[in-house]
Amino acid sequence: MARLIQEGVRPILVIAAHPDDESLGCGGTIARHSRQGHDVHLLILGEGATSRRRHRTGGRGAAAREVKELDKAVRKAAQVLGINEVHRRYFPDNRFDSLDLLEIVKTIEEVIERIGPGRVYTHSAGDLNLDHRIVHQAVLTACRPQNGCPVQTILAFEIPSSTEWQGPGSHTPFWPQIYMDIKETLPLKQKALSCYPTEVRPYPHPRSPESIEIIARRWGLNAGLEAAEPFMLIRDIVTSP
Repeated sequence: MARLIQEGVRPILVIAAHPDDESLGCGGTIARHSRQGHDVHLLILGEGATSRRRHRTGGRGAAAREVKELDKAVRKAAQVLGINEVHRRYFPDNRFDSLDLLEIVKTIEEVIERIGPGRVYTHSAGDLNLDHRIVHQAVLTACRPQNGCPVQTILAFEIPSSTEWQGPGSHTPFWPQIYMDIKETLPLKQKALSCYPTEVRPYPHPRSPESIEIIARRWGLNAGLEAAEPFMLIRDIVTSP
């Protein structure tokens, strides 16, 4: 993507389990970073389709076709949000627990080593979706604060229809401390989500276009903003200038 990359600022990496998680979780923030000239990368770890009920009866061919459609959707959404590069992997949908955690960690480490991000956005630890929780753990492992790791800041986002659906007391609740103003980029978040027609649901589902705006405005109320995306601060390392 031909655009000015801000000099002296490390790249930003968004690490998501499935196609559309990046738009749902921090689409407005991605677009904001892009407008500010930041070099934004996206790593999607899962193929995103094969666990679905219709593919358990429709066979591998139907699932493979949907994965290809999701690939196209990811590229379209990335273009809308201003993502500089998409890193696509194909771990089995909703079966990340069938893999060695080390395999996922090493995949993340390879991308981090290649691009050297200073900030990472990823899933929260308490989501209902198993893949989301495993990605969170893998990110923390890959971003261990040891000498040579470029990642200074890790922020966790919510995913509507996963984060808020977790039962009480089961996992870490989503308690955000950081709110990103997305008043100007909320339309881009909505446009990016429209690139995923198989993932959008009719209102009042949390992933409907109407709900996405309501959620953004609701979080904005917490911070005196018209629209916001919330984040839990996982780590922030401040060094000398």
